Amino acid sequence: MKHSIFIIEDDEAIVEMVENYLVKEGYAVTVARDGEEGLMVFEQTELQFDLIMVDLMMPKIDGMEVIRRIRMSSLVPILILSAKDGDIDKALGLGFGADDYIAKPFSMIELSARIKAMIRRATQYAKVDSKPEPMQQMLMMGDLEIDLKSFAVFKKEEPIKLTSKEFEILRLFAAHPNRVYTKAQIYSQIWNDDYYGDENVINVHMSRLRDKIEDNPSEPRYIKTLWGIGYKWEGG
Repeated sequence: MKHSIFIIEDDEAIVEMVENYLVKEGYAVTVARDGEEGLMVFEQTELQFDLIMVDLMMPKIDGMEVIRRIRMSSLVPILILSAKDGDIDKALGLGFGADDYIAKPFSMIELSARIKAMIRRATQYAKVDSKPEPMQQMLMMGDLEIDLKSFAVFKKEEPIKLTSKEFEILRLFAAHPNRVYTKAQIYSQIWNDDYYGDENVINVHMSRLRDKIEDNPSEPRYIKTLWGIGYKWEGG
């Protein structure tokens, strides 16, 4: 079965290049040329997308708003396309719920690798809304229950919806309590890529994860910050 990719991008040259490449790679591709069309297609189509690529700078409705509105109803993996190298753009985009970004200009080889990795993680990550069977492998950490088989997380027996990367970060820490991880180590393990000092990606994901699992994110019980070093899991 073909994986389905939705491209929301107004640059015709990029659309043509990416669409042709992905079709040759065996993907089913849908295209929207601006944010308004992208949201209309997403909300009205019966297609189930495996990944959405969103340009940040688009007419009518910008990429930030597109991502925010998609995230209101879906956890589909979202890859940002950005012509700007500024960390602010990347951090803001990720803060609205994107899973990863790739800066323009990019190579098709790099794009293909990122798409495959994101779809693989999303396929493994089951969005579970009900209590898992008691025999499944569980981590019990304070008020949290983390099901390593169904990729489900519960806080005080209520399900928490995490993106695939948020779950991977949580699993990494919870499985190794009291172990300190630098940002470079987190990035290399979760993103499977070399770390080039882009701290905003880590900071935004950690902030989003804390907002979901902590009672008071400003005074976290579980994931502690070691200033100038990294993070470690202390809650139990």
